[in-house]
Amino acid sequence: MIKENYKTQEKIYDAEVLESSTLDENIIIKILIKAGRTIAKPALEVLEMALDPYTPAQVRVSLMAALAYLIMPFDLFPDFMPLVGFSDDFVALTAVLSIWSKYMTPSIRTRAENKLNKLFPFF
Repeated sequence: MIKENYKTQEKIYDAEVLESSTLDENIIIKILIKAGRTIAKPALEVLEMALDPYTPAQVRVSLMAALAYLIMPFDLFPDFMPLVGFSDDFVALTAVLSIWSKYMTPSIRTRAENKLNKLFPFF
């Protein structure tokens, strides 16, 4: 029984080794422009938190999963569906932000806001 528990913990540790350098910001930015400012704000906060070197590895894994869900074109509501296409992505992003809100720093929020203003300069 102890060996089984150890193996389970080892598998979790392997998943935590994922690095934030595997994120492709260009793909995320293209999707955010299409989705709009409402989706872009939490997505950029998640991205900045995932890229922050002080964010723990286990937090990064769930943040990257939420970003991966945003990138997937076919999910609960496919992104090409009018009005509801990005609603499930928005829920996933805001949920992960609320779970890990204790790791949100003012500098992360500022970097996300600056990127948001560059993407949508007229708002």
